[in-house]
Amino acid sequence: MAEVTAEKNEKIAQMNFGSIYPHYLARIEKHNRTKEELDRVILWLTGYNQNTLDSFIAGNGTFGDFFNGAKIHQNAHLIKGVVCGYRIEEIPEEFSLYRDCRRMEKLIDELAKGRKMEKILREEKK
Repeated sequence: MAEVTAEKNEKIAQMNFGSIYPHYLARIEKHNRTKEELDRVILWLTGYNQNTLDSFIAGNGTFGDFFNGAKIHQNAHLIKGVVCGYRIEEIPEEFSLYRDCRRMEKLIDELAKGRKMEKILREEKK
């Protein structure tokens, strides 16, 4: 497994969220998923409202700003697996920004692969 470093964490933190969002959107639209579904997944993870997300999409902030201001969902710890060579649940707390970014990418992967929304949003079993 790949190792997270302070340099990688900082590189992600400095990237503009609005410059990356179109890539997420293009990826899920290729699989007949919608912007509304993508936004719903991101809003679920971050606790943001649509206006705040739209501001980030418009280029107003970095991934650092994005995740530092987010209220990460209490079920986010249920997002597990490997993304880009990193096992999400093994990313140390000191790199929480990097971990949260990979969690979001995992949710986007699942959306692109056609997974049902209830599964993606990690609903607690009743």
